[in-house]
Parts: sequence; C-alpha cells; structure tokens
Amino acid sequence: MWLFTKYGFYSVVSARQGDGGYSQPVDDERMMVRARMRNHLESLRERFVELLGPSEIQVSQGTDYAYRLFVPKSNWSQVVAELANETDYDNFKSAVAKHQGANGTAYNHALHDVWTVMNWLQK
Repeated sequence: MWLFTKYGFYSVVSARQGDGGYSQPVDDERMMVRARMRNHLESLRERFVELLGPSEIQVSQGTDYAYRLFVPKSNWSQVVAELANETDYDNFKSAVAKHQGANGTAYNHALHDVWTVMNWLQK
C-alpha cells in the first residue's frame, strides 16, 4: 500500500523472512515500511515511538526505496488506526504544508503532482 500522511510518504508491504532478501519467503506477521526520504521514517517513528521506536532505519543502496523499517504487523495496524483517528483537517495538502513547514516543500510539491496525475483518472 502507498500511504501519504502529514508525516511523509510510505510504501508498505509484507516483509520477507530473515534479512528481507528476495530469496526469502514472505513473513505474514512482519511489515516493511519503506520511504524515499529518511526524515519521513524518522518523523513517523518519533510520532509512534511506542510502536516503532525500537525499529532501526535501514539504508538500502540501489533500491527504489532507500530507507526501511521492519515492524510487527500488529504494531503497523495500530499505527494506521491511529493515523485515521488523528485526522483533524479538511484539506490534506494544506495540513501537510502546515505540519512540515518549509522543510516539507519538496514533499508538498510532489503531493500536488500526485493529485494531478490521479485526477486524470477521474476524467
């Protein structure tokens, strides 16, 4: 799943067993939360320190998502539920701009690009 939040953008998939290498089978109880920007994972981990805090951000050079967290699926489910519960805005892109400030300018621009591309589907 792709997840765009005020903390950042994540691609979340079931992790593979062991070191998560391609030769390993899928681990149905563990998730790999991937990000293109390290600060997005750091922001999410700071917000959900009790659920994600002990997870180390791993750097994967030469992959499409350079930064990864491996977390138990039960913890990830709680993170997603809390993200839904804390939604208190009526305009997502504006909430991102407010939350991220000047540090999130590139992310905010990317969100507008994604909005434009997805809007084409509606037409």
